[in-house]
Amino acid sequence: MALTIKEELCTVCGICVRVCPYEGVVVEEDTAVLTEKCNLCGQCVSACPVDAIVVELPKKGDVDTSLWSNVWVLAETEDGKLKNGTLELLGQGRQLAAERNCSLEGVVLGDDCEQLAKDMIAFGADKVYTVEDPVLARYRTGPFSSVIAGLINDKKPEMVLISATPQGRDLGSRLAARIGAGLTADCTGLSIWDEEPLLLQTRPAFGGNIMASILCREARPQMATVRPNVFKKPEADPSRQGETEKIEVHLDEKSAMTKILEVIREDGGEDVNLVDAQIIVSGGRGIQAPENFALIRSLADALGGAVGASRATVDAGWISATHQVGQTGKTVSPKLYIACGISGAIQHLAGMSSSDYIVAINKDPAAPIFDVANLGVVGDVFEIIPALREEITKRLAE
Repeated sequence: MALTIKEELCTVCGICVRVCPYEGVVVEEDTAVLTEKCNLCGQCVSACPVDAIVVELPKKGDVDTSLWSNVWVLAETEDGKLKNGTLELLGQGRQLAAERNCSLEGVVLGDDCEQLAKDMIAFGADKVYTVEDPVLARYRTGPFSSVIAGLINDKKPEMVLISATPQGRDLGSRLAARIGAGLTADCTGLSIWDEEPLLLQTRPAFGGNIMASILCREARPQMATVRPNVFKKPEADPSRQGETEKIEVHLDEKSAMTKILEVIREDGGEDVNLVDAQIIVSGGRGIQAPENFALIRSLADALGGAVGASRATVDAGWISATHQVGQTGKTVSPKLYIACGISGAIQHLAGMSSSDYIVAINKDPAAPIFDVANLGVVGDVFEIIPALREEITKRLAE
């Protein structure tokens, strides 16, 4: 990857200087000039109004893969804490790093990262790069992708893992395009390939009807976004020791293309937190009508759980999309998952098959949901759910 400044086009406007996070470009006399601090983050390329700065991405086979090492996890935070998806990636990243005999490193951006770095170390990171600036207080595509792209080009990690949340999907795709790397999106499995020391990335393909295994032999880093709840969150070890390296950046709020005015949390009118729920009761087309979700909700309330739904019921308008479990909904991993009137299409199974214990209630004894269920009940949900709820209520009252 290389940057070139076309002096004949440069108007010495200075925009490139203002947007560069690393002071990698300065204006000298009648043109802009790259400095030794330039780490090819690419922010100046997209910011130049006259296309005077061009980037040449590496061609196939040009990357010396031997120069790239270590496993990175890009942290995602909310309300000053690491999100569960990041913690799960630290657990899996720890295993990958052990197999590759390398370091597991974290990257966290924000306006106060000290405690976040300690938390990443406690959950398995050997080293954490912190980048602090008020501009990074909340996620925005431009500043985050510029800072991280520069870090990747400078430190050269072999693998970069990102949680497949809306933020992670946005960031991962921008980074891949910026640095000329590949990206496997929505992975449900990560391992080291037996035949070569490459990251084997597994994801659903063709509408979830097959599972594809993807390798990246030539480009670096090997990048993947990973669905939350497909890996178990490791236990924290506060006594773990690790290294923290603070990366200095210079960001200008005026150069950011967006500004966050307000954060509005959408919850569909009720408290829906399927990702963290320990018990989920889900309804499918077998409940026959939208008003029958009251039956599903009554069982969920009796168990202290959350209400889930299949894609078919969401598409039919029976319940809001915040409840959807499956490939195009949320991936969940509760201790108990009760599927009521759900046949078990592979798209739905992709979102809940990692649950600790699965109970399926369906009239069709050949329904695919029974193939993954720990306990299957062949019968009418309108008879079984009220009886089950009554028994649960009675047991809780004892």
